[in-house]
Amino acid sequence: MYPFFFDPTMIIIIPALLIAVYAQYKVKSTFNQYSEIYSDSGLTGAEAARKIMQNKNITGVNIKKTSGNLTDHYDPKNRVLNLSQDVYSSSSIAAIGVAAHEAGHALQDAESYKPLAMRASLVPAANLGSSLGLPMAIFGFFIRADFLILTGFVLFSAAFLFHLVTLPVEFNASNRAIAQLQTNSYLSSEEIKGAKKVLRAAAFTYVAATLVALANLLRILLLFGLGRD
Repeated sequence: MYPFFFDPTMIIIIPALLIAVYAQYKVKSTFNQYSEIYSDSGLTGAEAARKIMQNKNITGVNIKKTSGNLTDHYDPKNRVLNLSQDVYSSSSIAAIGVAAHEAGHALQDAESYKPLAMRASLVPAANLGSSLGLPMAIFGFFIRADFLILTGFVLFSAAFLFHLVTLPVEFNASNRAIAQLQTNSYLSSEEIKGAKKVLRAAAFTYVAATLVALANLLRILLLFGLGRD
């Protein structure tokens, strides 16, 4: 029997956590690098996002400035495109790239992109699973309760599914962003390269988050196996 404070499955999660830490470092360093390089067009992030939506005849989406760093996100429920302070009013390559990516989500919403709707529907279950799934499984392991471990597995599966569905949503939004920036010449060909690096770094964080979720799901399965030994 293991000591109460010792989780023998932690070895599974450590590599994924290291990748996640590196992904966060990479996105911040890449964003900071291209935040200091300004586009020739002079468009701010908010202006670029607005033009992209106008080109696709999308109306009724508000663009708001939100606090924090890299807190940019699109809210499909309220149809609000939230841009952080460093993106909203900046004309840097990084700002335009990130704003275009968020506008890409608005384009997805307008076209009823199924993975976006699926991700939105998974949010409540994913929040519940991510907060309760793993702790419940670990507690079940230490008190030898298979039912709790399996319940934790089911709950956390929703969180993993959310991360899995997020991948095509984010990659598709970035592809839409780059296509719009190129087609409408909001960035030059050389500037596009920088925007792609920023968006690739951001996409890496979603891949890393999915790997962490997968590792935790495998941990729960291992806890079940160890608990039955």
